[in-house]
This record gives sequence, C-alpha cells and structure tokens, in this order.
Amino acid sequence: MSNHKAMKKSEVRNAATPDDSFWNKDTELVIREEPERKRVYDLEKRTAQFGEAIVDFAKTIPQNPITNRLISQLVGAGTSVGANYAEGDDSVSKKDFLKSNGTCRKEVRETKHFLRMVARAVPELKVQARELWMESQGAAFDLLKDLKRSTE
Repeated sequence: MSNHKAMKKSEVRNAATPDDSFWNKDTELVIREEPERKRVYDLEKRTAQFGEAIVDFAKTIPQNPITNRLISQLVGAGTSVGANYAEGDDSVSKKDFLKSNGTCRKEVRETKHFLRMVARAVPELKVQARELWMESQGAAFDLLKDLKRSTE
C-alpha cells in the first residue's frame, strides 16, 4: 500500500523507522487493521509477560561462546523491565516513581539491542526476535504514556 492517505497516522509514522532497516531487510511489510492478538494494558502484567516471553525465547537460543553472553544480557535486561516497573509502582514518592519508570525504559532499549544482536548471531531466530522487539516497542510506548500521565 503506497498511498499514505489510506494509512493511519501511526502506520505512516512507524512504517520506516531507522531500526526497521535491519529487521525488514528480507521481509515484506504487512499492514493490518486489527492486531493479531489483544495486548495487555495492565503494565505490571504486561511487563511480567514480556519477561516470561524473553526467558522462553532465551531457552531456544543455541549456546555457544557468542550467544552465551547475549543470552545472559538479554534475560537480565528483559526481566528487569517488570521488576523495575513493580518497584516504581510501589514507590513512596513521585521522584522514586519517575526514576524507576526511567530505568524501565532504559531496560527496554537494552532488551531491544540484545534482541537485535541475537538475530544477527542466530539468523534462524530473527522472526521470533522481531516479534519480541515489536512488543518491546509497544511496552516502551505504554511506559512513556504512564510516565507522562504521572507528571501532569
């Protein structure tokens, strides 16, 4: 679909981000009106499910000298998102909440980086890594919305 008028604003804006060049090198973009599955908007539950998905994905990565370090870093970053969100959600002050939420966003970015490195190290896992990468994009957006809402 090359006609940008028929696309939603979010689809046009997200159609070609700099990171997409890596992920979409050998794939065809498909634009859907409805998501394939409903997303969870309870951030505590969503970040916990994201961490679980990262752990499950890490179990599928073949272990070798290159991937061992990537697995460790990926699991550390991917599971820290939910832990930091839970800590921020229980924070006593607004300052603590903002700090924990900022840490969550940093961990999401780190997770995205290691997903990309795993996709490079094990090309046959690129599709699964991309699915998690896309979920991390959505989680980062929701964390940002939560952060903005709390500062208003």
